[in-house]
Amino acid sequence: MKTMIVQDNKILNGKPVIKGTRMSVEIILELLSSGLEINDILKEYEYLNRAQVLSAISYASNLMKKEDTYIFSNQKSVINEIPN
Repeated sequence: MKTMIVQDNKILNGKPVIKGTRMSVEIILELLSSGLEINDILKEYEYLNRAQVLSAISYASNLMKKEDTYIFSNQKSVINEIPN
């Protein structure tokens, strides 16, 4: 499978981006979390294709599968609180 996500210290300070663009995986996730659907992203960013967006999602998903431990302070930490 062709790698669509790359990192280069000269592009967005080394953030993972879709190859050949300056579109970061982070931005794709932010757009999705704001309620946009993949088709909306493709309309807004016409230079992207579905495979690239799906690759960004897959990349982020694979990062979350790593067996790292996230240690917070002794206080209870809220990562993402949804308002009532």
